[in-house]
Amino acid sequence: MQKKILIIDDDTGLCELLSSYLATEGFGVDSVNDGAEGAQRALTGDYSMAVLDVMLPSLNGFEVLRRIRQGSEMPVLMLTARGEEVDRIVGLEMGADDYLPKPFNPRELVARLRAIQRRSLAQPAGETRLNILEVGDVTLDLGMRTVVCSGKTVELTSIEFSVCEALLRQAGTVLSREDLTRQALGREFGSFDRSIDVHVSSLRRKLGPGVGGNDRIKSIRGIGYLYGFSAAERHRNL
Repeated sequence: MQKKILIIDDDTGLCELLSSYLATEGFGVDSVNDGAEGAQRALTGDYSMAVLDVMLPSLNGFEVLRRIRQGSEMPVLMLTARGEEVDRIVGLEMGADDYLPKPFNPRELVARLRAIQRRSLAQPAGETRLNILEVGDVTLDLGMRTVVCSGKTVELTSIEFSVCEALLRQAGTVLSREDLTRQALGREFGSFDRSIDVHVSSLRRKLGPGVGGNDRIKSIRGIGYLYGFSAAERHRNL
């Protein structure tokens, strides 16, 4: 089935270029040049992903993202101005799945979109309740793509779910930023890329403290992250 993408960007020339290029890559594309209309279309249209610019008329990209996240978990890739690291971090903290600084190579955009697409694929029918990861009071259901912590469902974005899965699978083992980026984001880690750190920070905040108030996800300086657990806490059904 063809994946349909919504591009929300006020640069009409860029929208035309991307629409043409993405069509050759097998994507269906609609474009909107206004923030308010883009938010409405994202929530009411049948789109699998959205590409969202930060600088937009009527509503900026952050407000559009906020409205989308109020009613949808549709993956969103944000386009930011090169060098605007603050915009990237804010977008990720608000629930964007990934970002790409302008100007960019369309091939890089396609690679990012395909990585998001792979993460968003649900488990095949018939496997819905079979794949469960349990570490302490956290239960991750790969089929339903849900996470329950201390008996309460935790609302995670697609990328946060992938980060959580990677950490739980290797609970008790230090996972490098390079490996975590590769497993959760589906791309290689860049030395100046803080995306994975922002996603881990958001996941840590949503899960809350562990037993005794300790951090569930520990930062290992210069290496990566560790999801801590005791031997008695871990159980898998995979």
